[in-house]
Parts: sequence; structure tokens; C-alpha cells
Amino acid sequence: MRRFPPAWYGVLALAAALVLPSAAQAQHGAPNGEWRTYGGDAGHTRYSALDQIDATNAGDLEIAWRWTGRNFGPNPFAGSQTTPLMIDGKLYATVGMRRAVVALDPGTGETLWTWTMDESDRLEVAPRVNSGRGVSYWSDGNGDDRIYVITPGYHLAALDAETGYPVEGFGDGGILDLNRNHRTRDGIPLVGTIGASSPAAIVGDVVVVGSAHHVGMRPPSMVNTPGDVRGFDARTGELLWTFHTIPEPGEAGHETWLEDSWTYTGNAAVWAQIAWDEETGIVYLPTEAATGDYYGGHRPGNNLYSTSVVALDASDGEMLWYFQTIHHDIWDWDHPTHPILADLNIDGRDRQIVAQITKQGFVFVFDRMTGEPIWPIEERPVPQDAAPGEWTSPTQPFPTKPAPFTPQGFSEENLIDFTPEIYARAEEIARQYRWGPIYTPPSVRDEENGTLGTLTLPASTGGANWEGGVLDPETGYLYIPSVSAPSFLSLVPGEDRSDMNYIAGGGRGNLAPGVSIVKPPWGSITAIDLTTGDHAWSVPNGNTPDYVAERLGIDPSLVPNTGKQGRANLMVTSTLLFAGESVDEPFRAIDKATGETVAELMLPGPTSGNPMTYMHNGRQYIVVAVSPRGAPSELVALRLP
Repeated sequence: MRRFPPAWYGVLALAAALVLPSAAQAQHGAPNGEWRTYGGDAGHTRYSALDQIDATNAGDLEIAWRWTGRNFGPNPFAGSQTTPLMIDGKLYATVGMRRAVVALDPGTGETLWTWTMDESDRLEVAPRVNSGRGVSYWSDGNGDDRIYVITPGYHLAALDAETGYPVEGFGDGGILDLNRNHRTRDGIPLVGTIGASSPAAIVGDVVVVGSAHHVGMRPPSMVNTPGDVRGFDARTGELLWTFHTIPEPGEAGHETWLEDSWTYTGNAAVWAQIAWDEETGIVYLPTEAATGDYYGGHRPGNNLYSTSVVALDASDGEMLWYFQTIHHDIWDWDHPTHPILADLNIDGRDRQIVAQITKQGFVFVFDRMTGEPIWPIEERPVPQDAAPGEWTSPTQPFPTKPAPFTPQGFSEENLIDFTPEIYARAEEIARQYRWGPIYTPPSVRDEENGTLGTLTLPASTGGANWEGGVLDPETGYLYIPSVSAPSFLSLVPGEDRSDMNYIAGGGRGNLAPGVSIVKPPWGSITAIDLTTGDHAWSVPNGNTPDYVAERLGIDPSLVPNTGKQGRANLMVTSTLLFAGESVDEPFRAIDKATGETVAELMLPGPTSGNPMTYMHNGRQYIVVAVSPRGAPSELVALRLP
């Protein structure tokens, strides 16, 4: 499960002893009233020590300014997932389908400069054409300050932070074509359509870049581009190293790709945000599944390093340790979000940890120096009755702590039961599918024999997803937004649509539009105390939609608080947890200890990016992206009167 070069054990043990006091500061959130990385700090805690806004005045928050990205790209109504950075008195964000970069005045929202790239030749075939989730920042400490952005067409641009002009000494006139320098097989470049939505990780003077591929539910071929992770020189753009997420012969993990499946299988990329430790220079990769999402009969074996947490030395790309959280992933439960780093006292010991939140509802917690689990992780038998030709692992890893934060598998207990009649209707729909515990494999649609596939919880989109969690380093509380919705894992023959034996066939099972067959809450926020591994509280994300009782034809008094069917966008400060519903306009301030809402503000639209906060001219601001229905996305800034 884990590998660690023996020579590194003594080095890392010494490093841990030397850096622990300062590392505790490095993982304590956004520094000095700014927000210099996507996750607030390198460990993606999304925490700020700012306390001007607290429980006594959060209800007084008002909108300070609004910035609309109306004309950036062909679709003015495209949603925005950006989280701005605030550095040296400027905000930096991405906007629009062409992923323009904008610099704004943090007090007024005035546009200071914009930059965009003409990628007309690539946008039509690029995956994940969207506004992106933000930018990255690097400085040499002597006046060379840069903003880096990965474009939808998979270029890496280095921009002067003051002017927005491309930096001439980087790549080709400030632009690096990321489709170049991929590995080849038999001299043939392995470059398909690749993109990225997440900002690059900048570890010292190394820019670490992942990739995103097309959705793999119905891939046209089992042959695809591997999702290699690469490190580039921040000054010049020179390629420094490549880590093969699908190993080559002679590399550790190659033996887990049986029948030469490594020669053609793709994906296993890192499309989520990457975390890193500023003190040690270790970078933590959350990898995805290999091609395809629901069928892997053509790629037998455990398939390292797909669906794994991988720790690399950012200076040279050498792997230090790994842990595969799903062997041979055929559920599309790839890692959707950044690992989170923290320095906590656990069972009387100061521990440097990394926590990986997963789609299937687990939190895997490791010593971030050695990869050893903080709490035992058990290999347990899982169902094996898979589709013809599939290869399945006999066991999967189960953390003993923390407990899952969302329901897993499927049984009668998961069916909605507001009334006996509603339960019966939900059961009738569910009986068309196979059920079972978590890791029950996808199955072939066979309507003649009464099965439409496999029904399981959570959905392939999670549980948790790209929104990720936030961590309060002062208390050790990890806050996770999640959704409880089923997946209908139906396989159909590839036939003339793919050279794969089976591809996703689709399926659905709502009682009514917007009303799931699954027992609520449909959206939740869960607090887990990582100093003990225990759950502290869980609350629904928002209130029951008004239409639920009407569409079910029952009295509203019979409907509990279902929460909204969306993941909250979270940020935590020294005083409060802030949450945007993501499907409706309320933006809430929440008591961190109890989950109780202490204040609520209506925004111009549902939040669509994670919030951030900063100080400017003595006042604390909160900025979040919203995407109103039928209107352009906006950045909205809040502050006290």
C-alpha cells in the first residue's frame, strides 16, 4: 500500500523534529490579512485568523461592491467557481469561459487590468472549458511578482502581477504550451485533449501542474493520455521533472497494471487542487481513476497510482510515499478535492497530518511525513459480482476513524419514508436495481431479467466534491460539505460507441422532479474533530425546498428539514464558519462549535465558488463568486457598515 525510499526515513524524521514548531505556523491559514493561495495557505485549510466579523455583528454585513464578468467569453451566463487571491493590495481572479485573469481593487472592485488568451483553435475540443477556480502567485522576493494561470486550452501563462503583461523570460513570451513534453511510447506523443480547472501549486520555485481529461463515463476508447504530473521552473518554464501516475517498466507500481494495460490506459490524473508543505517541500497529489469510470476489464490490476494520495519531493518529483484509497476504481470515486494539512495534538502527541476527503464519504488521515495512518485502516472484503470480463479487488481500505460523513452502499434503510405510501413508491423504483454494501460493482443493464444496473450511495459526483473541506487549526475541526444522492451504475455494451466492452448506460430514480428516493438530509455540513477522529455535529445545508411537499402531494408538516441538494461553499475564521448554499441565495454565518446559524444574508445569486476573506484599510472583507440563474456571474464583496 505504501512505499518509501529507505534512505528518506532518517532524513524525514530529522526534518519533522526540526520543523514542527514553525510548521505549526505554516498550517495556520491565510497570513497577515491576505489570501495568497487558493486554499488560504499551502495546506488548504481555508482558514483566516481575522476576527473583525464575528457572531455579534455578522448579521450587519452588507454588500460593499459587485463585479460582473459579463463579456469574458462566448457564454456570458457561464457559472464561476473562482476564489480570488488578495496580495499586496490587489485581488486576482479568473472569469469567463476563456478564463480571463482580472486584477481588482479590493476596496471598490474597480478593474485594474485584465488578460486573456486567444485559444480558438483548442476550445472546441478542450475538456473542462470553464472559468477555472483561480490563479497562483509566485515572487522571488526582489520585485519579480507573478500571477500564473492554466488556460482552458492547457497553456500555462506567467503574468506580471502589477501590469498583467506576460513575462517575457518565461516559456515563449510568457506562455508555456502544456501539451508539449508529454512522454511518448514508441516515439509517438501521447497527447489527447487535456485541460485543467484547478490552479497550479507553486512550491518554492517549482510550478506543479496536473491535468483534467474528458468525463470517462462513455469514453470512445480504452486508449487515452496518462495524467502525468509535472514540475516546471517558476522563472523560465523549463520542465524539471515528470511523475508517471501510470508507471513505466522499472518504476514502482508498474506491476499493478496487468496484461500490459499500462501501454494504453490513460487518466489517473490530478484534476483537483494540489496541497504542499512549505517547510519540507513535499507536495501531496490527489489522483483520479483510470480510463474508464465504471468499467475496467481492459485494465486488470490495482492500477497504481490511480485514486491515491501520493507524496512527492517537489524539487525533483521523487515519490516519497503513497496510499491507494480505492484499488481498481470502477465507481468514479476519484479524489475530487485537495488534501488538507494540519498540525494537531492527537492522543497526546503533536502530529503533522494530511487528510484526504473522498467522494465515497471517507476521510483518510495520514502522518504527512511518513504516510502512516493516524488511525488504523483495514482491508475488508467487498462484493465481487461484477460485469463480465471485469477485474475486481477482493478487498478495499476502510478507515476505522473518522466514521463516514455520508451514507454508503444501499439498503431499505436509505429509502425516503415520509409516509408509508411514499416509502412504497421509492421501494418500487429501487427494486429495479441491484443493491448492496459500499463497493458493490456496477452491473449490466438487463431489463428482461428485471435489473437496470446497480444502485449505490453516494453518487459518482460524491459525497464530497471539488468544494472540499475547511479546517480550523485552533480546534482541529474539519468541516465538510456533502450531498446524499444515489448513483445508478448501469453498464451497456460499447458496440459502435466505444472499443470498451461496456460503458455507462445511465439511470435515474426520483419520486418527482427534484425529489430523491433517498432519505434526507440531501445536503449536509459535517464537523469532525480530527484530534479525536469523532464527529462533532452535522446539520442540513439550508432548508427544505418549497416544492417538496407539493410535488409529493403531502402535508408540509410531514416533511423534515431535507437540506438543499447542493454542497455548501465554506470558509472558516477564528470566529465563525461561513457557508453559501450553492443552490440558493442565503449566505450564512455558523457557530463553529454547534452548527447553529447565527446570521444569514441574501446574496444576488447562489454561491458558485469558495469564499475568501482579507483586511483592507482596516476593514475585513469577504468575497465570494455567485452565479445567478439567467444572469452573468459576479464577485460579491461583503463588509460591515
